[in-house]
Amino acid sequence: MPARHQAAARIATVVAVGVAPLALTALAAAPAVAHGSMTDPVSRVAGCFAEGPENPKSAACKAAVAAGGTQALYDWNGVNIANAAGKSKEIIPDGKLCSAGNDKFKGLDLARADWPATQLTSGNRTFRYKGTAPHKGSFELYVTKDGYDPAKPLKWSDLESTPFLKVTDPKLENGDYVFSGVVPVKSGRHLIYSIWQRSDSPEAFYTCSDVVFGEGGAGAEASAAPAASAPSDEDIADGADESSVEHGGHGDDDPKTQASVTAAAGTKSDPDSGAGAEETAGAAEAETEPGSGNGAEPAGASANLAETGGSDSTAYLAVGGAGALALGAAAMFASVRRRAAAGK
Repeated sequence: MPARHQAAARIATVVAVGVAPLALTALAAAPAVAHGSMTDPVSRVAGCFAEGPENPKSAACKAAVAAGGTQALYDWNGVNIANAAGKSKEIIPDGKLCSAGNDKFKGLDLARADWPATQLTSGNRTFRYKGTAPHKGSFELYVTKDGYDPAKPLKWSDLESTPFLKVTDPKLENGDYVFSGVVPVKSGRHLIYSIWQRSDSPEAFYTCSDVVFGEGGAGAEASAAPAASAPSDEDIADGADESSVEHGGHGDDDPKTQASVTAAAGTKSDPDSGAGAEETAGAAEAETEPGSGNGAEPAGASANLAETGGSDSTAYLAVGGAGALALGAAAMFASVRRRAAAGK
């Protein structure tokens, strides 16, 4: 082979070898995207995140940080079980409902009567759930029974046996799932527990929202309940860099609950942190179809879960970036070959 051809081949090899890792790096460095949490009534984790993970204001949120660290609050939209598959009551143990059995979020399970709460009245109510990565599926909302004691660990038996509201594929408005239902007659301090079961995967998400029924609350319950606030869009944007929750499939960290919250992108998971590696966003869901209707159902009604939905543009952006690098490598290779041929 002529020397100029050998030189061209060497240059092309260097280009290809150098660009391939860059393409892979672009894929691996795709921004992390998470999934969601109840914001009206405000969930414990969303309310504490809104207070500020590094220096929360309320005593309950400070205690949650002391028990589980700040990362749990930065990951406010990732309290999930990877392979729940509709078996939440079977795989989440009593006393760990708010953390979904994930040790990373254990601070949310603290039994105390001073969690920041939302004032609530019985009757018609609109609910909001911040969907930071939308998926199709169903929401079930339970309320605690009369006589609920917030100073004791929350058990499944503390919840009414059937959800007071179940909705499939509610409409998405400005990043919030919005749906309506009738809140049962209650008084004093209670808790609303939500289960968001995806229909495009076995994954489910969970929230605990502390509420106080009645105008101004009821005596001691009101005085022990500072008002909960949902995180603003600015709060969410400011905390995004610290979040370690990713979009896509999830690993099986916990052999019992298979709860999984990912480590930061590009890092290995810490087995002691309750965080597990997720599958890459290359397994991105099909394009979502927001605005598919409210679909609210009465308690106890059955529903067929929707077909696959949900999307994550970052996956496509990452693939696009890698593709651009690959195309650039191909163009450089072709250019080298053309110069070599012209020199014959």
